[in-house]
Amino acid sequence: MQLDAKVPGGPIAEKWDRHLFELKLVNPANKRKYDIIVVGTGLAGGSASATLAELGYNVKTFCIQDSPRRAHSIAAQGGINAAKNYPNDGDSIWRLFYDTVKGGDFRAREANVYRLAQISNDIIDHCVAQGIPFARDYGGLLDNRSFGGAQVSRTFYARGQTGQQLLLGAYAALSRQIADGHVQMFPRREMLDLVVIDGQARGIVVRNLINGQLERHDAHAVVLCTGGYGNVFFLSTNAMGSNVTAAFRAYKKGAYFANPCFTQIHPTCIPVHGTYQSKLTLMSESLRNDGRVWVPKDPDNKRPSREIPESERDYFLEEKYPSFGNLVPRDVASRNAKEQCDMGKGVGETGLAVYLDFADAIKRDTKPVIEKKYGNLFQMYEKITGEDPYEKPMRIYPAVHYTMGGLWVDYNLMSTIDGLFVMGEANFSDHGANRLGASALMQGLADGYFVVPYTIGGYLAGTEFADVTADHAAFKETEKTARSSIDKLLAVNGRRTVDDFHKELGLIMWDYCGMARSNEGLEKARSLIQQLRAEFWENVTVPGSAKDFNQSLEKAGRVADFLEFGELMVIDALARQESCGGHFNEAYQTEAHEAKRDDENFCYAAAWEYTGKEKEPQVHKEPLVFENVELSQRSYK
Repeated sequence: MQLDAKVPGGPIAEKWDRHLFELKLVNPANKRKYDIIVVGTGLAGGSASATLAELGYNVKTFCIQDSPRRAHSIAAQGGINAAKNYPNDGDSIWRLFYDTVKGGDFRAREANVYRLAQISNDIIDHCVAQGIPFARDYGGLLDNRSFGGAQVSRTFYARGQTGQQLLLGAYAALSRQIADGHVQMFPRREMLDLVVIDGQARGIVVRNLINGQLERHDAHAVVLCTGGYGNVFFLSTNAMGSNVTAAFRAYKKGAYFANPCFTQIHPTCIPVHGTYQSKLTLMSESLRNDGRVWVPKDPDNKRPSREIPESERDYFLEEKYPSFGNLVPRDVASRNAKEQCDMGKGVGETGLAVYLDFADAIKRDTKPVIEKKYGNLFQMYEKITGEDPYEKPMRIYPAVHYTMGGLWVDYNLMSTIDGLFVMGEANFSDHGANRLGASALMQGLADGYFVVPYTIGGYLAGTEFADVTADHAAFKETEKTARSSIDKLLAVNGRRTVDDFHKELGLIMWDYCGMARSNEGLEKARSLIQQLRAEFWENVTVPGSAKDFNQSLEKAGRVADFLEFGELMVIDALARQESCGGHFNEAYQTEAHEAKRDDENFCYAAAWEYTGKEKEPQVHKEPLVFENVELSQRSYK
């Protein structure tokens, strides 16, 4: 299959407006004839459900949580980017576009990124109208702060609760549509498979997580907004329920999976402090506005932080990157923190941490000012670590946070399966090989409020649909396959728990497909994953039954998918013989230990096609053409 990104012609600043005019429209009275399924209720799914219903479509919305507002978007902290240029410091749509392309190490589709920058301003206006309590300056204007990879202040925020406030806004809009009867809400449902009929996505099969029943739901189009796959590493900043299952099952039905090896390691996380941990906690990137990152110059200096004088401290980001300092992009900051720890200069009991110090900021701005900015984040840190960050520096270390890979989509956000749209972190996104901080919320809301409501209408208006109900043979067959997979998991009756397998997989992925990679390590990882997967199907234990509430069964299905998907990540990493953004192959680095791209051979998005069980996936390449941005070695010095 030939990939067609369907990018409209003309100057980049005019593409989206021109495309909006050229898209076919659905008459308002006809919208009620169409049924749309939305899977996921984070910022992308919640905003899409509300907007599509507001337009007049019949919407069915599904989530694994007990409430839509429990989606993982609620955990986002620092802020959302937009090119409003309220601080008057030189920002613009073009600069946001450029920073995002550069931050992604030139591995994103130009047209999508520019559209995102364009829409960013509309998002802020929309959210203000919803009543989102963004921070304001003394004069009452919306306030901004800086995030990594930018030299301007363009990040709008609500203390350290920006994701929560934005999701509550989308949830309020969604709740209105539920109350009006335009959205049918199905909480505690997990999508087990996609139903494809005559090459079109026509519905899904889900499991009711409370009573175990399988359900069939038909529609004219399906929208996947199920987040990223960071939990393949077991330890990540993602919610425990975050998984790859919906996207991976769609991949097996014909949706290509793009750039799965592009994973983001966030530099500002609370370090691992025990084998008993089930997840990690993010400390917002916004903290790097005022916190200074340092380690002792002498690896043997193990004195308490406050006893180490300035002359014996290595502020390595400030010294190495004088232009950006502590606000270099996440991939750069993470690799540098790892480098310091690898040299033996890490702090804390494990030696896998660096300091994030607010002493200078408190002295300069006073404690009440810092408390107003970051008080809830400081409180969270103290509750987890037992240490007061007003008195001692925070200890931080990189951790898995976000995934830039996802199902391949064209300019309309439609996958390689007609009628299957993918939004937010679930698609291969607008971020290339590395996402700038505060851009995830921007993308989710752009997709849900301002892109899919238009592009899905163009699809519906231009497509003929056969009369299909949930009684169609394809639905019955898909349900039968899903039930068989469940029965297979329950029948193993082994001796190792699901979590035990998941932890082992996570260590393999982190050690060999994490912050730093090598061809030898990736080959080893692939072999280890294959062995672990074989043992899983021979020795996993899944207690309980399929006919009731069974969280062990839920986890087992997700980990089974991770055990296959992890290998796909490794395959993708091995195929990309270069370093770019979050994909850092140690064989390809500059003299300054920065990622070294190979634009001649790898300037493309790798979209993988499922070819069958235990068969090699086939790669399809979408060339990335840069007409507006010059390809260059990234520099943040």
